[in-house]
Amino acid sequence: MGRRILFAGLVAFIALNASYLAAFDSPTIFYHANVVAHVVLGVLLVGALLLIAIRWLQGKVGEGERDPAGEAHPHPFTTAIFVVASIVMGTTGIWLIKVGTASPHLWKLRVHEAGAVAFLASLAVLASRVSWGAGGTHRPRTVAALVGVVMLFPLAVRGHEWLRPVHVSTITNPSLPPLTPNEEGGGRDSPYFPSSNKTASGKLIPSDFFLESKACGNKGCHPDITAQWESSAHHFSSFNNQWYRKSVEYMQDVIGTKPSKWCGGCHDMAVLLTGRMDTPIKQQIHTPQAQAGIACLVCHSIVHVSDTMGQGGFTLEYPEMHRLVASENPYLRHLHDFMVRLDPAPHKQTMLKPFHRSSTPEFCSSCHKVHLDVPVNHYRWFRGFNDYDAWQQSGVSGQGARAFYYPPDGPKKCGSCHMPLVKSNDMANINGFVHSHRFPAANTALPLANGDKVQFETVKNFLQNGILTLDIFAVSEEPEISAPVSNPSRKSRGGPAARSTTETPPAAQSMFPEEGGFGGGMGAAPAAAPREIIAPIERAEAAARAGSTVRVDVVARTRKIGHFFPGGTVDAFDVWLELKAEDAAGRVLYWSGWIADEGKGPVDPGAHFYKSLLLDEHGNRINKRNAWAARAIAYVRLIPPGAADTAHFRLRLPRDVAGPVKLTARMNYRKFSWFYTRFSFAGMRDPSQPQPALSADYDDGRWVFTGDTSDVSGSIKGIPDLPTIVVAEDTKLVKVGPNPLPPAPNAKDRERWNDYGIGLLLQKDFKGADDAFTKVAELEPGYADGWVNRARVAVEEGDHSRALEHLDRALKVDPALPKAHYFRGVALRSFGRYDEALGELRKAAAAFPRDRVVLNAIGRILFLKRQFGDAVEAFKRTLAVDAEDLTAHYNLMLCYRGLHDEAMAKTHEQLYARFKADESSQFLTGAFRLLNPDDNRERQAIHEHDSTWTPLNLAAASGVNQGRPQATAPARETRAAANPAPPVSARIGPATTAPIAPTAIPTPKGADTSR
Repeated sequence: MGRRILFAGLVAFIALNASYLAAFDSPTIFYHANVVAHVVLGVLLVGALLLIAIRWLQGKVGEGERDPAGEAHPHPFTTAIFVVASIVMGTTGIWLIKVGTASPHLWKLRVHEAGAVAFLASLAVLASRVSWGAGGTHRPRTVAALVGVVMLFPLAVRGHEWLRPVHVSTITNPSLPPLTPNEEGGGRDSPYFPSSNKTASGKLIPSDFFLESKACGNKGCHPDITAQWESSAHHFSSFNNQWYRKSVEYMQDVIGTKPSKWCGGCHDMAVLLTGRMDTPIKQQIHTPQAQAGIACLVCHSIVHVSDTMGQGGFTLEYPEMHRLVASENPYLRHLHDFMVRLDPAPHKQTMLKPFHRSSTPEFCSSCHKVHLDVPVNHYRWFRGFNDYDAWQQSGVSGQGARAFYYPPDGPKKCGSCHMPLVKSNDMANINGFVHSHRFPAANTALPLANGDKVQFETVKNFLQNGILTLDIFAVSEEPEISAPVSNPSRKSRGGPAARSTTETPPAAQSMFPEEGGFGGGMGAAPAAAPREIIAPIERAEAAARAGSTVRVDVVARTRKIGHFFPGGTVDAFDVWLELKAEDAAGRVLYWSGWIADEGKGPVDPGAHFYKSLLLDEHGNRINKRNAWAARAIAYVRLIPPGAADTAHFRLRLPRDVAGPVKLTARMNYRKFSWFYTRFSFAGMRDPSQPQPALSADYDDGRWVFTGDTSDVSGSIKGIPDLPTIVVAEDTKLVKVGPNPLPPAPNAKDRERWNDYGIGLLLQKDFKGADDAFTKVAELEPGYADGWVNRARVAVEEGDHSRALEHLDRALKVDPALPKAHYFRGVALRSFGRYDEALGELRKAAAAFPRDRVVLNAIGRILFLKRQFGDAVEAFKRTLAVDAEDLTAHYNLMLCYRGLHDEAMAKTHEQLYARFKADESSQFLTGAFRLLNPDDNRERQAIHEHDSTWTPLNLAAASGVNQGRPQATAPARETRAAANPAPPVSARIGPATTAPIAPTAIPTPKGADTSR
């Protein structure tokens, strides 16, 4: 009887202990004490079962333990289950003590759990038949209740967590964003302000917390992941990165240390959150904290992300168990590692939050979306880089209703591209794979400076993995214009051009185009004289005539990109489209986008660039990462995800041209611009200008590149020659003949015509776009998007009747197509058919409930119907997606005025005024554009690029001139490098021959050609 009671007590205790462990993954000392208790009790239970088995084999079990029916061994089937379950539970339990319960061994834990459940259930049945008291009474209800509690308790806890997750495990936007920058994050009194960082305790974090990343790579833990991270841009996000280091040193020199905390909130947590950033970084550049970067425990100890407004808006918690990791006692550290191996669930709960998987883009938005405001720029709210919103509104996210294309294999998150699965034996592996912590993207500069060949190749392969394609698609001969075209709109069909009645949403102050791919200063393009398009050129019998001037159209299409191309800080890179033409004799006829100094120097200033060009208050370029001084946008050109850009080049064919003409187009990517790299490594003030005009708003100073490079970050102690990566390339032969004729239509060309039209549409070349989309519809009438795209053009032109005709054709092909319903709603609204328009828009919103443009369109119609309350709810749905949406705040201001709620109207008016663009800033671009005609041309929505070669350049490129021409030094800078780095390959890609440097075309006196 005593042994029976002891055994029952042991089973009951370990069952309750297991139930607690199954219900919670608490990273506390109490939880880990229960893990140890479970191991000890489990070993005792195994020993007790072995004794029972021995006694059973000796025939001593069952004596005096008969049930009322007189059976010594009731339920033989249950007994067999009990025996098998005991064996399974015991052997797997002992096995798990040895190997642990990490992912590769998780199946053993599941078998152990199944054996334990079967053991308890069978034991409960057997126990219910056993006499427990002197009177022979039975306690089946007590036993059943105990087993039921043990099994159902963890299910109830886990189910509640799944149905009602705690707030910190979700990422949601507030109903209203902060009215002023002083209310962001922890407020202006926060030690981390103007960054939005917070800590769970409200206190500084011990610095050792950020210096323990290597411990994650301990044997048996995450050595592969740690090695990947050590090469990543995250590791080199701080002052171990010379490009970043120089920008912050310059920033602190100009505007002080406090504004630089805005940078530190995402780059320098080991400096900022430990209270060290009030000291100028030059005084602590070689401390471990300044070299830590974004350590493992930064991302993995974030317990809450407050919203998708970025700015480092997360809360970081110092984990209780980290005290064991940081302990100087080796036994405590080994105990911690043993406990993590034995039961990694608390460690996993601490380091891998639900939003790391379920809301990856929103989590990443905390640092990959930023804005500047008065505490940083002494000016106003200004959008910096923003990869999140571009993704969220695209087809790549699966949340954008109006996308041109959607990924064929479904929506993608940030990790789909930037954390691909790689083979690994780490404890976190699943089926032999982990998510790469190299975070491959586009930074080839850091691995070059660090001498990291593996990381360099990883990034290069990422860039060249079909993320973008080029298509030299069309040529058209320049017509002779007998009279100027006076109508600024597209040429109408049989009547005057209609004026667009489409409401244009207000624009935010941003270095990124919010909608479309172009953010220049021009609206709809003027109509050009008609020209015949010869496309696709490779199938034309003759595409051009000798002696003619032709326009070559090159289409760049984003494919495996979830945000704009390029992404990130687009004011700091050299990204451009190059086109070169050679005749059959090898003579260079045309070259736009060459690079000076054999591929090491500045890029042809007349090239077709993809970047943001910002100006300070005095009209100087923002080219030193001095974003705080940005006051005006000269132009922005980026390609949206799942869209295209069509670039135009003017090629003059000599009368003696030897055809066919070979055209080669390349999309070139150099991580940092020529000027910025030299500034970062050897930039110093020009000694001849001892007191340059300088303030927080402008920098009129000149720079020379003669600074000491012996102490720069990285292994190259000199100015590195950054390679140019060829992201995409296309080559076509243009046949030359007397009568150029377009090739016969081919349905296989449908997508190419569609891409061509998309590029023209985003440039607001509505006539050209409609002609291209008309060709799409002719080639494949069953392709609904062809008709939708024709409707897009008609809506932009204000011809909503024609738009409805095209949309009817689209909906006959695909009655449920959301984008067709959206544009139909827009067209119907123009006729005042509000109820019908609402019905169409709601169909689009039902399929894509997080498309801000669709939600705003619904709210706008409700406002026009004077249903102000319903309109408010619609716009609130928009703010739930993006709390800074300018259109929503503008319309909410109007709605609350209609509701006579002056307080809320005033609130949204204040937010609208905070986020809207400063139109007056454009006057700053006037003088700059006059002095920089290349940039002024780039500012135009539609423009053509002439070859920037002189006859001397043509001769040099043909090998006639054996001397190498030199590029002219930009006006505001002197090229001189101390300890220059050893040369590297100038161009990496399908074609590796570096171009010969041409003599730069002279620029007007006073022009600023620094890039």
